[in-house]
Amino acid sequence: MTLHHGDELPDDEAFYQLRDSRGRMSIAGFGSLLSIRSAKSTFPDLQNFRALQVEGFRRVFAHTAPIFFERGIARLETMEISSLSCEEAPGCSIVVTVFDIPCTPDMIAAVLDREHEFRFLAVRPVSLPGALLCSADTAPVLNGGTAASPDQEALAIICGRWTDEEYKARRCPPDEFKRRFLDHGVDRVWRDDVLPCRAYLRHCVLAAQHVGPKAGDSFLDSSFLADRTTSIRQYLQLHPDIMLEQPPPHLATRYGG
Repeated sequence: MTLHHGDELPDDEAFYQLRDSRGRMSIAGFGSLLSIRSAKSTFPDLQNFRALQVEGFRRVFAHTAPIFFERGIARLETMEISSLSCEEAPGCSIVVTVFDIPCTPDMIAAVLDREHEFRFLAVRPVSLPGALLCSADTAPVLNGGTAASPDQEALAIICGRWTDEEYKARRCPPDEFKRRFLDHGVDRVWRDDVLPCRAYLRHCVLAAQHVGPKAGDSFLDSSFLADRTTSIRQYLQLHPDIMLEQPPPHLATRYGG
């Protein structure tokens, strides 16, 4: 099966279709993975950390994330418990970071573990208008790698919106769903009645700004609440205190952008 932009990776074996001649695959980051610190916490041997654009997608805060409960930063009483996913949206585009990791069983397992509740999609990033954007302290090419020409960008893996029905049927059996969600008082994953987890939102905004001004603007204007109408820029104008809140001390580095 030949994969194209927007196609689903239906199982673990499909990941190997994205393996390049060096035995590596590309990951597209749009939330926490905009931060190289966050990316290297799971993928310490990543290479070629770079900023590109994915067309035909938007970011949406529309699902619950058990990691926020485990880390003590979810607020169930206000439903500020949401993380980000991407979903197809004709006419939209998002600035992402892309990096390369070994396409091995261990790395595929690491992707699945970190991004357990997502549907995985193949996307073909394109170059940004103008110069490659990365701030002076965030080099676009790391670990001795050489960034591919924008015209040669391979398909990358991105985390897409799923449904509870598909998630339960294909990846999360009842006992695991209970452990991950029900034990935290959450009965649905993908939903439209949630708001962004505050510490996570602040982290993502800072990470995007560290990549560069185009990435920062893209995050604010191409990321939406679950209503698909309110942009994050508009939401933060209503709630500027979010950006002033510091994460708990033990998470200061992890959620520091």
